[in-house]
Amino acid sequence: MTVTSSQPSGGALLVVSAHAGDFVWRAGGAIALAAERGQRAKVLCLSFGERGESARAWREGLRLDAIKELRRTEATGAAAALGAEIEFLDAGDYPLTETPELVDRIVRVYREVNPSVVLTHTLTDPYNGDHPAAARMALQARVLAQAVGYDAPGEPLGAPPVFFFEPHQPEQCDFKPNVLLDITPVFYRKRKAMECLAAQQHMWDYYTDLAKRRGVQLKRNAGPNLGLPHTTMGEAYVRLYPETTGTLA
Repeated sequence: MTVTSSQPSGGALLVVSAHAGDFVWRAGGAIALAAERGQRAKVLCLSFGERGESARAWREGLRLDAIKELRRTEATGAAAALGAEIEFLDAGDYPLTETPELVDRIVRVYREVNPSVVLTHTLTDPYNGDHPAAARMALQARVLAQAVGYDAPGEPLGAPPVFFFEPHQPEQCDFKPNVLLDITPVFYRKRKAMECLAAQQHMWDYYTDLAKRRGVQLKRNAGPNLGLPHTTMGEAYVRLYPETTGTLA
């Protein structure tokens, strides 16, 4: 299991998130780290999570437009807490439908951002079909954005590495992390971002506890003498494409 405390220097970080809260729970630490290094961090929310991930708002009697605005406000505040910019495509959720038009919109974001790193969902999630749909479109758009002849503004993309962030129930999603990211210095920012998402308050402590558990695993895999603090906090990822390197470490 690889342990890393940073992403490639320079460039931009692009996070493709199915719903308005996903990027915070799963990748808030990575986003905050990138922002603190001075990298551009861009979150692309395909939907607001208005139908499937806003149960509290529905029970309180809010209507669809009001729920969308609520989730927009929450996610915008969370992105600001992490140091990221955010864009909403309002493509709808439950279901998030894969279409050529939506993939094309994602391609155009790739071309504009020109990311050095991409984060998105896993390709398997039996509990939420929107998540793998977002991942499939993110991967398809990445390939299309690399094509010189694809009709979209901007220069063709290089080959940014893609990391799948941790799903809510990893065991059921065949999630076996091979990257553990040390987010200890910025966890306070992730917690602040989580607390912007009042519609999903039940998730705050769950993801705080998960960061502690991943921090324990990070220390174990880093070896006994690296001086990591007892309170190390972590996030887990799976790298999709091979790492290219001149040195094995």
